[in-house]
Amino acid sequence: SAMLASGLSLSAFSPFSYNEKRKEPLRVGLIGCGSRGRGLASLMRNLPMVSLVACCDTIKENLDKGLIQADKGAKGYKDYRELLDQANVEAVIIATPLYLHFPMAMDAIDAGKHIYVEKTITYSIEEAEKLAQKVNGTSTVLQVGHQYRYYELYHKVKEIIDQGWCGQVTQFECQYHSNQSWRRPVNDPALEKHINWRMYKEFSGGLMTELCAHQIDIVNWFVGSSPEKVTGMGSLDFWKDGRENFDHVRATYYYPQGIMSSVSSVLTNAYKGYSINILGTEGTIEIMRDKAFIYAEPKKMELGTVDGVSGATVKNGSDGKAEPILFESKDGKNLDPTSYALMDFAACIREGRQPFCDVNKGRDTAIAVHLGNKAMEEEKFQYWSNL
Repeated sequence: SAMLASGLSLSAFSPFSYNEKRKEPLRVGLIGCGSRGRGLASLMRNLPMVSLVACCDTIKENLDKGLIQADKGAKGYKDYRELLDQANVEAVIIATPLYLHFPMAMDAIDAGKHIYVEKTITYSIEEAEKLAQKVNGTSTVLQVGHQYRYYELYHKVKEIIDQGWCGQVTQFECQYHSNQSWRRPVNDPALEKHINWRMYKEFSGGLMTELCAHQIDIVNWFVGSSPEKVTGMGSLDFWKDGRENFDHVRATYYYPQGIMSSVSSVLTNAYKGYSINILGTEGTIEIMRDKAFIYAEPKKMELGTVDGVSGATVKNGSDGKAEPILFESKDGKNLDPTSYALMDFAACIREGRQPFCDVNKGRDTAIAVHLGNKAMEEEKFQYWSNL
């Protein structure tokens, strides 16, 4: 449909206004050179507005791999506090295990650095609230790595929802599924918990904090509010290999206006892997990793007489066929969402504005995520109003 391809204005975030010639690149230190940290480092190589000048990791092999991706002359550190002491580092990226996000972010603020912290923003609700209190009202730019907020596809979908193409949206179905153990290879058994930190309760909230957080954040944004309550179930039933965190989770969030969102992550089946279905009275949107489709509902359900049975429904119109939702990024480059998130982080610092995914959005998503885990662990509803 031509209308779906119509232009979309992004007021909330515009990395595309960034003037690369006029401004010095942002000098960044990377704390945590594991797989995610190195992924961020490799993207920064192609972004002229950021310069990776320092790396930190407690595992030498990770640090060496991080420095290979960094700028020439970049320094390596084993202790993140030494990196924070470097005057030439303007901002830090925190890509460490979840339990370290909060102490490192607090120290970075005290050191006068701007911060890009991976999701979920903190290990607990209390930490999320403390971090927001510390950042709010200051000039510190803190951006959370919910990078799908920086993906044009989602802005297009939000526009379609807001314009009423789906009628009244009543349900979201979110899944982040894969068919693998989620385990990373470990050469030295002493490093098991350092490398597979996602598996252990003292370091991570598991599937909810590491995977489901992305989609919970998107639903919060699309609905325009946080959930009121959540229930859920999770257990460790398949990958019994010494891990502690659940290997499959399923939570249902209830939002104002009666909107519900089901969120699941399983490690035993990869059908449709990552997807979000948005169910409305007039249509359905299916979002996949890098594409989306809209399906119209059969327009009218007419009450009539079928074979002499009164009140049976007759479908008027045909079942919805998939219409692709067309989108392209403003700058025409169609980079990956994380690159746009990093570009906007640099632009926010240079322009003195707060990011689209700021500390408050990060906090609200974290609260929802952690309430989901709590609901599963305690096997009872958790209410936002009880916080």
